[in-house]
Amino acid sequence: MAYFDNAATTYPKPECVYSYMDEFYRHNGGNAGRGNYGLAQTAGSLISDTRKRIQELLHCPAKQVVFEPTATISINIIVQGLIKSGVKSIYISPFEHNAVTRTLYNFCKENLITVNTLAVQNDLVYDIEKMRYQFDDKKPDLVIVSHASNVIGLVAPIEEIFSLAKRYGAYTLLDMAQTAGLVECNVGADIIDFAVFAGHKTLLGPTGISGFIMKPEIDLLPVIFGGTGFESANQNMPNSLPERFEMGTLNIAGMAGLYASLGWIQEHTINELYNIEIGKRNMLIELLSKYGFVKLVGVFEERKYVGIVSCLIEGISSDSAGVIFNEQGIAVRTGLQCAPCAHQFLGTFPAGTIRFSINGFTNDQDFDELKRALDYIEENI
Repeated sequence: MAYFDNAATTYPKPECVYSYMDEFYRHNGGNAGRGNYGLAQTAGSLISDTRKRIQELLHCPAKQVVFEPTATISINIIVQGLIKSGVKSIYISPFEHNAVTRTLYNFCKENLITVNTLAVQNDLVYDIEKMRYQFDDKKPDLVIVSHASNVIGLVAPIEEIFSLAKRYGAYTLLDMAQTAGLVECNVGADIIDFAVFAGHKTLLGPTGISGFIMKPEIDLLPVIFGGTGFESANQNMPNSLPERFEMGTLNIAGMAGLYASLGWIQEHTINELYNIEIGKRNMLIELLSKYGFVKLVGVFEERKYVGIVSCLIEGISSDSAGVIFNEQGIAVRTGLQCAPCAHQFLGTFPAGTIRFSINGFTNDQDFDELKRALDYIEENI
């Protein structure tokens, strides 16, 4: 099957991810922080070394890296912890994932917070001037922005948005699920309070290992509780980081895979990987544009994107198109892609779109198979 669903999880992974996970877990499968024996210490060293690689890759040596099973859990820990501390006025981009919007909706229902959408023009320009008026009218406590939309791949101008937010004293949260390890970003910058990463996406690691980065001086209240292997007699969660938020057993096999993928990315460099992906995105757009029944969604030549392209097919619903592509051996994501607000903004709600997402491992054979499937649709549908 030709794989065009890398925005859900990248596949395949670099070969070193598979081999290192297998080797490490066979020989060093102990539980970190639960003993002084060799296996536990080796697991602890792996976690520490993986933290350092995240800090190096994202340029944030002075910030704390916290590991969680998923980016969704990370977002919940941050958002719920801040709301628990008194955050009420929250702004989000129009392109946020349900990991953000469902979490916020839960508190909106209880009238504990208000949520407003940052101004973005129809041509996908983030309107900084209009945002200034928005913030003057209602001061932000927290600004959340998806670094790249998981529907159309649009990259947000983080420096401009967060610099403005900081003038109003707001916390800032950057969702890097579609960009960490692919789009250069100085996460160590003072304008970024929190950044969330998904290990199984652009970081090219396995599922089940993700996390967030935070300024250590922020007193984020815990919302999940449990054992940490640290200060076990204390029934409060530890004050120290990352133990305050790393409750339960970490995914050691996943950590090994993430450690290997981070090394692979460092070797190839973020800029090289981004340029390769954009080159293949251009190939994808060129191919799709050859078919008159295909309508691209949210594509403006002058904007910055990652390798995600959404489209519609004339006369066929997105879900029906997904069935056809599957029958033709093409893996795509159809519907709302867990981002209904993005589709409302784009005018593709409620049916959604057909989403193609590529990465550096998408090859010529994949494109040939996609062309064959599009030819089939043109001739038979």
